[in-house]
Amino acid sequence: MTEKEPSEKSIIEIHEEFLQRVEAGSSKIRALSAVTIVVAGLLAVSYVYQVASAYLTPTTTVTVNLKDPVLVIFEVALTALALAWFYVGVRDYRFVSGLSKSISRARALEKGIESEISGKKADA
Repeated sequence: MTEKEPSEKSIIEIHEEFLQRVEAGSSKIRALSAVTIVVAGLLAVSYVYQVASAYLTPTTTVTVNLKDPVLVIFEVALTALALAWFYVGVRDYRFVSGLSKSISRARALEKGIESEISGKKADA
């Protein structure tokens, strides 16, 4: 049993469909990463401000003691988690941006190949 080889046209169509799916997914990931960056940044700034306010302002007690070691440790842990979340968002955003550039280059190469193929067929 022999398999017939795919035609150039079917390869290009499959490649185009793949690129469209990757582009659709990358735009969703980019939007999610942007939201993640904003939320994580706001959380990190608010936690750092909350911990630092006890040491930078004369107010040390509101409803709780802001210098309570358990509270400080908890806030520092939350800040670390927020910074980790921020890092993941930035890393994912950079990955998707690089992926988009790669797709653009692939599309440019694809157009060059298409024009080369159509030029060869016109010459034949």
